[in-house]
Amino acid sequence: MLIGRDITIEIGGRTLLREATVMVGPKDKVGLVGANGAGKSSLLAFLLGQGGGHLHARGDVQATGTVGFLPQVPVPDGLGVDSTVFSHVLSARGLDVLDDQLQDARRDLSASPTEDRIARFSSLEERYRLAGGYEVEGELGRLADGLGLPQEALMAEDIASLSGGQRRRVDLIRVLFQSPEVMILDEPTNHLDRSAKLWLMNELATSRSSLLLVSHDLKLLDQAISKVLQLSDKRLREFKGNYTAFRSQLSADITKREKASGMEGAQITKMRAQADKWRHSTESQARKAKILDRQVKKLQANRTEVIKRERKVKFNLPEPARAGAVVMTVRDLAVAYGDHKVLLDVDFIVDRGDRVVVLGRNGAGKSSLLRCLSDFQTPTQGTVELGYQVEVGYFAQEHEQIDLDLCALDNLDDTVLVKESERRSLLGSFGLTGGTASQPAGSLSGGERARLSLAMLAAGQANLLVLDEPTNNLDPGSVAAVGAMLGAWKGTIVAVSHDGPFVEALAPTHALHLPEERYGFWREEYLDLVEVR
Repeated sequence: MLIGRDITIEIGGRTLLREATVMVGPKDKVGLVGANGAGKSSLLAFLLGQGGGHLHARGDVQATGTVGFLPQVPVPDGLGVDSTVFSHVLSARGLDVLDDQLQDARRDLSASPTEDRIARFSSLEERYRLAGGYEVEGELGRLADGLGLPQEALMAEDIASLSGGQRRRVDLIRVLFQSPEVMILDEPTNHLDRSAKLWLMNELATSRSSLLLVSHDLKLLDQAISKVLQLSDKRLREFKGNYTAFRSQLSADITKREKASGMEGAQITKMRAQADKWRHSTESQARKAKILDRQVKKLQANRTEVIKRERKVKFNLPEPARAGAVVMTVRDLAVAYGDHKVLLDVDFIVDRGDRVVVLGRNGAGKSSLLRCLSDFQTPTQGTVELGYQVEVGYFAQEHEQIDLDLCALDNLDDTVLVKESERRSLLGSFGLTGGTASQPAGSLSGGERARLSLAMLAAGQANLLVLDEPTNNLDPGSVAAVGAMLGAWKGTIVAVSHDGPFVEALAPTHALHLPEERYGFWREEYLDLVEVR
């Protein structure tokens, strides 16, 4: 069980949440929803005792039993005693330490089987057995199969060598393997394909663990949860049922409140008019006016609160400068990490106005390719040549182009937008308003970082955009807005995305298939490959 009471959260001088209560009871499946920047990740951080820095919060939190956490941003080197995937996963139950000690004891025993060493090895082996260490392989195999990961090939790998999609699945395996009393998951379906999502939905719905979930995957919210907490306007509201039921209840509640508030407003206006009419008349009527004034004041104090309706989000990119006919030429490009060859011999040409979608499973080298195209990484061999007057704008999957120590405002290029007021206006158009623009980028949520990355593209002079999963961590309204923005933009785009509706909005002209390294015109059936990870 997890209970938080009287929670108030401030960050960067702005209040995100005021006097809120959170309760996740036994077997509860709770979805935490809200727009990007509303404070969802900050609330999770406080509940987990991970506040600090620019996050100022107060309130009481009580947790009964174990708590497992899937963060939106992974811990770089993992949480195990070494940097392997296996150690990272075992650390969920503390088995990484036992496994490491057991291996040391086995080596010591082989070198010299003294009585003390035999006793130490026997004691550690018994502890490892009782902790379920010898059943680990079967359990991890089930989880890896469900999420579409090759268990045997990955477990010995260094965690830093994994792609973003592989790392996400490994972190999911870790928290599911932990099987805690309470699971807190921040955007668990990022990087998952359709089959892995379906498996995860069923796994969460049937899990014995209580669940507190932040996700913009509406299907997951519908199937896996039984209660919704909505974070909006610095308040937390609770709704029974799944996401669809929540939307229906919210719409009905908003309509009811608007009607009640409108009737109360009309009554107040009528009473004020009557009071004004009596106020300068006889002494008796003046007394009646004062009575009406008190009644108006009371009505205003208890007036029905109106919940704001969601506004449609709209983003814009500036008109791109005209580039030459050939925008980019890629020849013999290869990428290897040590002995591991990711890309072998990639060749393709991008013409002005092309929309190229890179398709392939996690680990096929998509992000490595895009880093090379945007000059954020040097290929092992081959060349990337830009055409006449081509300026590249890069959206990184993990937002590496953002300086996390600088505020959002200072991350914007001031070459074009010289005045601070112009840069603030641009950030505001991407939903980064007020104090958000001045707080360190490292304290922004995943969705806010995505919006900042989009604003950075808009502040530049790019006519070629290289985009790696630009819709990850964005709320549904923002995803639709990004699709509409890029669909209408007249520049050239090379993109990696596993979001089918977004790719449709992009109107692709070409596809690059990895690891086959096959380039050609886009075909409608390729949409079926978009969500394959």
